[in-house]
Amino acid sequence: MVRSEAVMMDRILSFAQLHDEIRGVVMNGSRVNPTIEPDCFQDYDIVFFVSKVEPFNEKEDLIPYFGEVLVMQMPEGEVWGVPLGLHRATYLVQFMDGNRIDMHFVSLERMEDFLKDSLTKVLLDKGGLLEEQPEPDESSYWVIPPTKKQFQNCCNKFSFCLGSHIPKTIWRRELPLLKQLIESDLRESLIQMLSWKISVENENPVSIGKGGKKLEGLLSPDEWLLFLETYAGTNYKELWNSLSRFYELFMESGRVVARAYNFSIPEECEKAKQFLERVEAFDECGNPDILK
Repeated sequence: MVRSEAVMMDRILSFAQLHDEIRGVVMNGSRVNPTIEPDCFQDYDIVFFVSKVEPFNEKEDLIPYFGEVLVMQMPEGEVWGVPLGLHRATYLVQFMDGNRIDMHFVSLERMEDFLKDSLTKVLLDKGGLLEEQPEPDESSYWVIPPTKKQFQNCCNKFSFCLGSHIPKTIWRRELPLLKQLIESDLRESLIQMLSWKISVENENPVSIGKGGKKLEGLLSPDEWLLFLETYAGTNYKELWNSLSRFYELFMESGRVVARAYNFSIPEECEKAKQFLERVEAFDECGNPDILK
């Protein structure tokens, strides 16, 4: 059975009370986000502020206290090969019962860096070190309007991928690389542009969530359908069609943002699409000499 939130919080706070080095505890992330519907898979994002980090560098001494481990990562240390530091130790732990805790042991000298997140709630303050925190909200994650340079960079990243990387990769049938390029350069640029568009169209500040997970509720039904059509499997005709959907949605969103901030969409976006269509035409007829 998945242990309840009450049980997990008791375990976290009792651990803190057992160790004098722990001077304060805060929780951030989805469990303190008032806009998120709670569910049993929400992580416990916990930060222990400690007078010394060294006592918490050995997982064998502390992880069993919290439950039976399914899998664990230590970003500092054994996973990435980064030496354990004096200021921080991190354990990302998935337990067998379904709960997950991301635990950060942070030295008091670095405490302020971890209090900047607006989704932060104080759970324990042993010595009055933690100033009174405002009620958690998403303000740290609200979409920030783009500068002209940021807008141009986003357009450039999208058009360079669409007009340079993608055409040769799809024509060569280099599927693993093609899928990587689509999900990195194209989708990241598209989600960025969509976030700016959504911000323009909303009176109140807005967050699209990690990886754009809130997009379905923020886009119109037609826009969401178009976004879904940017996903394709391994069929190359479907992949060509998905690239057209990418371009259509990116340009529609880009025009909204450009009008709002008096920007201009670079001509290279249209030129990239024209070249992509040229390659697609040769690809369909099986002509290997694309540039003639």
